Amino acid sequence: MQKKITIALDMMSGDHGLSSALPAAITCMEKMDDIYLLLIGDQEQINNNIPPKIQKLQNKKYSVLHTNEYISMDEDILSAIRSKKNSSMRLSITAVKDKTADACVSAGNTGALMALSKIILKTISGIDRPAICTALPTKKGHMHMLDLGANIESTSNHLYQFAIMGSALVQSLEESLNPRIGLLNIGSEEFKGNETIKNAGTMMQSSSLNYGGYVEGDDIFEGNYDVIVTDGFAGNIALKSIEGVANIISHFIKNEFKKNLYNKFSALISFPVMKGVRKKVDPRRYNGASFLGLQGVVVKSHGGADSYAFARAIRTAYYEVKNGVLGKIESLIESKLSK
Repeated sequence: MQKKITIALDMMSGDHGLSSALPAAITCMEKMDDIYLLLIGDQEQINNNIPPKIQKLQNKKYSVLHTNEYISMDEDILSAIRSKKNSSMRLSITAVKDKTADACVSAGNTGALMALSKIILKTISGIDRPAICTALPTKKGHMHMLDLGANIESTSNHLYQFAIMGSALVQSLEESLNPRIGLLNIGSEEFKGNETIKNAGTMMQSSSLNYGGYVEGDDIFEGNYDVIVTDGFAGNIALKSIEGVANIISHFIKNEFKKNLYNKFSALISFPVMKGVRKKVDPRRYNGASFLGLQGVVVKSHGGADSYAFARAIRTAYYEVKNGVLGKIESLIESKLSK
C-alpha cells in the first residue's frame, strides 16, 4: 500500500485565507494520489466551501482540525505567540512536531511562522539560525537563494551555515552533486564588501564547499550558480525587487499591446512566445519558500498568494518530504560541519 504524505495546511492565514488555501488544497488532492491534507481552520467555513465530490474524500484524502484562532498579517508577533495557543499556524507546526503531519504550509505572518517554528521544532544540531530559501529562474534553469528574510542581521558564520544548508538542499533534490555556491556582494572583486561578507567568503573558500566567489546583483540570473547566499535583509529586498520588476514588465507589455489595432494584431501573433516567457518568469510558479535548518519541513507561501501559487507551495512541501530532503540535509550538514 502506498504511503500517504501528510501536509498540514494553515487555512486561515495570509491575505486571502480560505479563499486561496482551499482551492489549492482541492487541486492538490485531485492531482496527487499519495497526498493527505490536514486542513486546519474554521471547520464550518471549510466544510461549507468544499464541493460535494470532494467531501466524499474526507478521511481518505483530507481531514479537518477545527480552530477559530488565526494570526493576522499585521499582528504583533510576540503578542500573537503568547495569546493564541490554538492559532491555525501554531497547530500546523505542532502537527509536524507530533508526527501527525510530515510538513506544514502557511501563508501567514513570516515573523510569527519563523518564531513559532523555532520554538516548537527547534533547529538542527550545528545550525544557529534557520534561513528562508526558494528557487528562482535563471537563463540556464533555476537556482536556490537564501536567506530571504528570516535573519535581518547575520554573522559570517551564519552565512557559512546558510551555504551548507543551500548546498545540502540542492544535493538532496539531486539537482547537482557538487552545487556551486555564490555569495551576494556589491562587487565581484575580493576587496569589495563589508567585513562580514569578506570573512564569510574566506570561510567558504577554505571549506569543502564548491565556492565560486562573489555574485553581483546583475549576475543572479546568469545561471552560473546553484546556490546564492546572502543575509535576510539584502535577500528580501532582492526578492521583492525581482517580483516588482517581473510585474512591471508584464504591465508595460500589456499596455503596449493594447495601444492600437496594429499592436493588438501583433499580440495575437506573438501570443505563444509571450505565454512561454510569462510562464517562466511568473513569481507564482516559484512560490513556496523552505525554512531550512529546522527539525521539520516548514514551507512559507507568499502572503498574497492566489490559489495557483498556494498550490505550488503545497507541492514544494510534498516533494521535500517525498525526496527525504530533511534527513539528507541533516546528514550532509553533520558531515560538513564536522570537518
